Amino acid sequence: MGRILAIDYGRKRTGIAVTDPLRITAGAVDTVPTHTLMDWLRDYFSREQVDEVVIGHPKQMSGEDSECMRYIEPFMKQFKIAFPEMPLIQYDERFTSVLAHKAMIDGGMKKSKRQDKMVVDKIAATIILTDYLNSSQNSLL
Repeated sequence: MGRILAIDYGRKRTGIAVTDPLRITAGAVDTVPTHTLMDWLRDYFSREQVDEVVIGHPKQMSGEDSECMRYIEPFMKQFKIAFPEMPLIQYDERFTSVLAHKAMIDGGMKKSKRQDKMVVDKIAATIILTDYLNSSQNSLL
């Protein structure tokens, strides 16, 4: 069984999280400049078995796609060309940045570290993946 990798895609930076090989827990891996994301994924896929990728799907409160989707859709097309066998699943990412900040505060992280957007992006990717895992496990019950 391979890992599940989550992407919190941003115009400048992208947060990445993965599960353990048994898909029990999610953990932050990295934040990479978005223009290097495809190279990062190629390298990671060459070293680790990944069975599926979850990408945050930004939505408005109404449930409609947010404006950010116009940046994510070209990446998703590029991903599907580069990795045609890899499932790419969109998962609702509403409130992940808010939850990431709350998690940092609750965890006692200093204000200077909480302002580091690279940390926020990794934590947001971890929240997306954790939520996805929880929803997948609930659908199996």
